[in-house]
Amino acid sequence: MTNVSHDLKTPLTSIISYADLLAQEELPPQAADYVHILQEKAARLKAMVQDVFDISKAASGQLPIKPKHLDLGKLLRQTLADMSQAVEDSGLALRTALPEDAVPVYADGDRLYRVFQNLLGNALKYSLPGTRVYLALVTQGRQALVTLKNTSAAELRPGTDYTGRFVRGDESRTDGGSGLGLSIAQSFTQACNGDLRVETDGDLFTVRVTLPLDSLS
Repeated sequence: MTNVSHDLKTPLTSIISYADLLAQEELPPQAADYVHILQEKAARLKAMVQDVFDISKAASGQLPIKPKHLDLGKLLRQTLADMSQAVEDSGLALRTALPEDAVPVYADGDRLYRVFQNLLGNALKYSLPGTRVYLALVTQGRQALVTLKNTSAAELRPGTDYTGRFVRGDESRTDGGSGLGLSIAQSFTQACNGDLRVETDGDLFTVRVTLPLDSLS
């Protein structure tokens, strides 16, 4: 998978470059629309190829990890701040319970940022309109536990492994999701010596991320 993903990048980069060049030309309105669609689809494909590349590297133990001492609560607040516009646009109510005291972990901040970005993005995209999303951080013994809960707009299928590659909650949706977000989140969490589990109860979708507390704390 790593090799195939790498081989796809070169021709895809060319497609994106030529589409961008076309977009700079004076084209008839209909042709300009076609170019815009081409740019959108190429960008989506590029993101999917990169996702597959990242997952395959994580699964093979080749994902570069640069751990450092972090405050998990601060990282979550930064993620929320960066996604504030997406939260506002979603129309969902976000309820957070983050401790004021530092929750120290030793992990790769960039990888964990991607984990929570994917989890929050998944909740915003697939929640029942007008409902609430809950994000909490607590410590349990020598572990930090992040819990994210939302009510799914689509009926959840019992027994489904939602962290599997290309698995989607609603197979009929055509919103551009790849079904890789949760798989990437789980792979990156594991690369940071953590654990990610998904639980469903009716339409309640819960993700639990546990990470060991920093041994120096």
